[in-house]
Amino acid sequence: MKTAVIFALVLSFADVALIAQHKNASDPGVTAPQPTAAAADVGASSGYIIGPSDVLTVTVWKEPTLSGPALVRPDGMISLPLLNDVQASGLTPPDLADQIAQKLKKYYQDPKVSVVVTQIHSKLVFIIGEVNKKGPVEMTSGMTLLEAISSAGGLTDFANAKKIYILRNQDKGSQIRIPIRYKEALKGDSNYNVALKSGDTIVVP
Repeated sequence: MKTAVIFALVLSFADVALIAQHKNASDPGVTAPQPTAAAADVGASSGYIIGPSDVLTVTVWKEPTLSGPALVRPDGMISLPLLNDVQASGLTPPDLADQIAQKLKKYYQDPKVSVVVTQIHSKLVFIIGEVNKKGPVEMTSGMTLLEAISSAGGLTDFANAKKIYILRNQDKGSQIRIPIRYKEALKGDSNYNVALKSGDTIVVP
């Protein structure tokens, strides 16, 4: 009789455990652990050119002591454990990762390195005229005309939206003037929401 009771209790506990497992798997309120290793890996495949004052994250697989943030100094170099100074400015993230990996081969067999640009400070555009915040604006990757104007607090009430233009530096110090159709850009026409380049000046009469 005692054996039968113990057996029934064991079955009961097993049923409860199975129900709990099923609930955790199906309940939207229960969050399973999510992988985070590649969450910020977009910059690793970017064609972005690294510049001074940018902040990078260098990751060496299975080597946490060699991984971490790195500030690009005004001389274009970053400082890394073992390697000391490494040239970063002028390179894309994948190119810099390859360069670091080559240097690490003196110490490790087949090192795996990734580089992600976490903060962009080296690329600037300038906004002058009838905007709420005149002056330099730090570029984000792929920044457009509307994003830059928004970063400057938008147009003032006195702005002539029909006469906005961009001054863009060319080779040999020359500049070209790119007229803007601001209202069309606001309507969502990507042909008029111009992608900016570092050094562009947006003029808002």
